[in-house]
Amino acid sequence: MATTVAQMTKEELREMIETIIEQKLLEWVGDPDEGLAIREALRKRLLQQKQAVAEGERDEPLKDVAQRLGLE
Repeated sequence: MATTVAQMTKEELREMIETIIEQKLLEWVGDPDEGLAIREALRKRLLQQKQAVAEGERDEPLKDVAQRLGLE
């Protein structure tokens, strides 16, 4: 389905432009970390954090954080 820019909302147009810019930057710059080795200790720590988040151990609602920091 073809859509013209005139038919897009401002949000849709903004998202499309952001996506295009991100794709072009990745084409030009690439991933600076590509091909670098990751230390085993860091790999294990990242996997532990991922598991903790998945199990709900490291999840704190933004509202609670803002209240704790006196931002609410």
